Amino acid sequence: MLRNVFLKTLRDGRRGLVGWTIALVLIVLLETALWPAMPDMAEMEKLLASYPEVMRELFNLDDFATGTGFLNAELYSALLPILFLVHGIGHGGRAIAGEEAAGTLEVLLTRVSPVRLPPERAAALAVQVAALGLALFVAVVACSAIFGLGVTVAAAATGSLAMVLLGVEFGWLALAIGAATGRRALAVSAAAAAAVAGYVLYVAGALLPAVEPWQPVSPFHQAIEGGPLGAGLPPAYGWMLLAGAVVVLAALPTFDRRDIHAHL
Repeated sequence: MLRNVFLKTLRDGRRGLVGWTIALVLIVLLETALWPAMPDMAEMEKLLASYPEVMRELFNLDDFATGTGFLNAELYSALLPILFLVHGIGHGGRAIAGEEAAGTLEVLLTRVSPVRLPPERAAALAVQVAALGLALFVAVVACSAIFGLGVTVAAAATGSLAMVLLGVEFGWLALAIGAATGRRALAVSAAAAAAVAGYVLYVAGALLPAVEPWQPVSPFHQAIEGGPLGAGLPPAYGWMLLAGAVVVLAALPTFDRRDIHAHL
């Protein structure tokens, strides 16, 4: 098992994934359970119409009266992206820099080459985030059927895919920074700062005409613009995956040349 870093990483992270899955399912359950009371709130649409147009666009409030729009506004515009970012960045920071901080990286590299380690850890991270995305998909489909939100299977799939790609992209960024520097705290904080910067760019693009041309560069614009639930498969999803892969590949030469012994 030690020679296969990919499978070992999945095995070691299985308990944590169970905890994340339970928490995610409970969040979806609690949020969707509110839906049956929403159609009876006659003043809700009037209240939402009073919000600034920018806020309605950012948080996908225009379709709030539908089950899909309700979940886009309540879950997919803020809460779920944060959860998937925390999950992905946390795993990315531990993937290599965490091993180095624990003093186990040197032992690991006696069995696995430095060229193989980051890609295998990156693949394991993607599977772990995708597993959480699968749990989200199942929870949304099941809760939609129970509480009558009318969310289609295809819509639930695209919403989950957007969250997975967001978590993987920034998780791979944390992994790459950790591989290049050997510092877990730096990897996590830098990836988190990049996520905040991406969100600020997304919001600023909606507020400032001068920034608007740059808004599509933001991963948040690529993931949640218009509401990911039922968005189909925008080409921007491919850019998210490509950006994450590029940073991992870019870190390989630096990681291969680093003197790991000096940090142990």
